[in-house]
Formats: sequence, C-alpha cells, structure tokens
Amino acid sequence: MTAATIFALASAPGRAGIAVVRVSGPDAARAITALGCAAPVPRRAMRAKFHDAAGTLIDDGLVLWFPAPHSFTGEDVAELHIHGGRAVIAHLSDTLCALPGVRPAEAGEFTRRAFEHGKLDLTQAEALADLIDAETRAQQRQALRQMGGALKELYDDWRHRLVQALAHLEAVIDFPDEDLPQNIATRLWDEVTDLRADISRHLDDNQRGERTREGVHVAIIGPPNAGKSSLLNALVRRDAAIVSDTPGTTRDVIEVHLDLGGYAVTIADTAGLRDAGDAIEDEGIRRARKRAREADLKIALFDGAQFPLLDAATHALRDAKTLAVVNKADLIRDAKSFDERDGLHFISVKTGFGVAEFLRALETRVREESDAGTGAPLSRARHRVALEECRDSLDRAKAAPLPELAAEDLRLAARALGRLTGRVDVDEILDVVFRDFCIGK
Repeated sequence: MTAATIFALASAPGRAGIAVVRVSGPDAARAITALGCAAPVPRRAMRAKFHDAAGTLIDDGLVLWFPAPHSFTGEDVAELHIHGGRAVIAHLSDTLCALPGVRPAEAGEFTRRAFEHGKLDLTQAEALADLIDAETRAQQRQALRQMGGALKELYDDWRHRLVQALAHLEAVIDFPDEDLPQNIATRLWDEVTDLRADISRHLDDNQRGERTREGVHVAIIGPPNAGKSSLLNALVRRDAAIVSDTPGTTRDVIEVHLDLGGYAVTIADTAGLRDAGDAIEDEGIRRARKRAREADLKIALFDGAQFPLLDAATHALRDAKTLAVVNKADLIRDAKSFDERDGLHFISVKTGFGVAEFLRALETRVREESDAGTGAPLSRARHRVALEECRDSLDRAKAAPLPELAAEDLRLAARALGRLTGRVDVDEILDVVFRDFCIGK
C-alpha cells in the first residue's frame, strides 16, 4: 500500500516571525501544485504565494523542494516557510488536510520514515530527540556525537565481528568435510572473548552517558536549621524553597533543575534529619533518607553554630559520593583559616563566604560523574539492557556443551546487538559463510 503524504509544523508552535511546515510523501509535489506554486528547483529557496482551493491567498512565503531520496525522510519533501501567525498556520493546515492522500503526521512519524528509508538508525533517531531536548552544552555535545554515528559505528562493528564468528561456527557445524582454514574454532572463540571484553568495558561506564542525558541528581541532607533551603536558593539564585528558623519547615523533597558548568543537575532539598515531631515530618525524613541513597551526589550540610560537633545522623550518611559542608562559617572563629579541613568545605550562605569556591568543587564533581570524554557513551537504559543481554548470551555460548547450542546463543547475541541500531538480518550470516569459504566450489 502506498504511504500517505504527511505534513506537520516543524517549527515551535505559537506566535512567531517564521513558521516551517514540512510535507513528506509521494504526493508532496502535488500538494505544492495544489497550493498554487510552480515546480521549485531542488534545494533552492523560492518565493511563493500559497492559495487555498478557492483561490484565497493564505500567505506570501518561501518553498524548498527536496526530491527523494535526498531528503531527511528519504521521500519527496517540501518545506513551506510562512509567517508564524496562528491564523496563517491554521489556514495552510486546513488546506493541506483537504487534499486527497494528505494527512497530518503522527508524533515522530517523520523520523520513523527516515529510519525506514535508511537515513537514520535507531541510535541516531534517539540522538535527534535528545538534541531537540538538550538544555545544556554537555547534552548537546553528546547528542551530536551520537547523531554523527558514534554509537552506530561502534555497535555495527561489534555486530559485524559477531556475525563473522557465528558464520565461522556455522561453517564448522554444517560443512565439516570442507577444506576450512586451520584453527578456525580457536580463532572464533578468541574473537568472542575479545568482543565480550569490549562490551563489558562499554557497560562499566558508571552510567555517565545516562547522567549527561538525564541530569546528575544531587541531594542536600542535614539536620534542621543547618541552612539546606538557603543553600538551595543560593545555588539556583532564586527563592525556590521556604527559609525559616522553625525546625521541620521542609517536610517534602523540593527539586530544582539548573545548568551547572554546562551539565544538567537536579538538586533536591530534603527534610531535616532528626527525631520527627509528627507523622508528616516522619514521612519527609524517610523520603530524605531514600533520596540520599538514590542520589548520584550528596551534599551533607552541617550547622556551623554547633561546630566542631557534626550531626551524627548526617555524618553517618557520608560516603565517597558526598561533599561535606559546614554552613554558618561566620559564627566560627577564624573561619577563613578553615578553607578545607578533614574533607569539610566551610561556607556562609548568609555572607557569601566560601560559596563560590564550593560551587566550583560541586561543578568538578558533577563533571566527573558525567563526562565520558570524546567516546560514545551509553545514553539510554534500552542500550544497557540489550548489551547486557548480548553479554549474557556470549557467556552461555562459551559454556555451551555442543556447538549447535553455542551457535544459537551467538545468534541471540547478534539479535540483541541488532536491536540497538534496528538491524536484525539473519540472512547475512549465510552471505559471510559463502563469501569467506566459497562452500561447494
């Protein structure tokens, strides 16, 4: 069945100086003609006056024509640049809807058609969504690397190696009497071992790619009145949390999002750790402890008015993922001499003392948790699940008592890799067998 021609607003909705409506499909050229436009020159912006079926002027704008297969979707594509008023967009949309064989696109349908026509693989399609949603430079960089094919090339290489090994094992099973290369079985299992090691290193990334994409989660924990809400407000530079001298004011987790040194961060202000005064505060403290356990980083905030005593409940939650901070340094004698002692950062949210230095330390830790260098890090749980399934299949293959069982596990491993990019093609195994060994010559 012939695919429908689809259209959608490709620019942001709402009032704007310019709006772009994209049309893709076999009837894209007919749609342009129906709007009263002359056939445009490919990949050149041309001025056009768009009219509806009654000949009423819709707008005076531009049209660009991208004939198949040299377009985003791989189909004939037209881009209509019009003024971004709601009435203009609605009039053009109604006119397109009235054309036979033309309908509004469903969510993600343009990108799906690009995938189906081989313009993108699944990792690149996901990267396109990440790039559109990117709010920080780190998210932008990671999405651009993935859109450029960094993950695709890596996963395709692994799959190629695995298909080669599987084809060689199939040859050993199905053609034992043929003149096969010596030590072929030893070489294929060496390749499987090396591949498993590469996949394991890729998985053992401390989830840096996922943190870059989703943001680093930071929890501020500490006793009541240590200044947790004040520190949160200072970090985000607005009054996101209520500040009060009354213990137990913060009873639930308050989250704010910010761009810290180019990385997405979610900072959570939690209830003060103490013996609860009522059931509601007790629930808030339970949530605070849970958030501390789940956070990528913790800021353990201590009350400088009690220094050198440190709150025992907060101190017990310190670990390698914790930045320990003593607030109210203005109440400590010779606070400037404390710069950092025993892993403690001394600050005063009230006076601003030490806050800038602590912020730089926090940025460094966030960068360490997120930065995956120039490689191609895992960015989604879907990738991790498929790679873990692939690795498990490789382990079963190496331990299989029969070569036929090992071959089946290698096939499962190849399918898991194929799901990452959207390629699941078992026929290519036979291609490798006959190409490499010329069976039956």
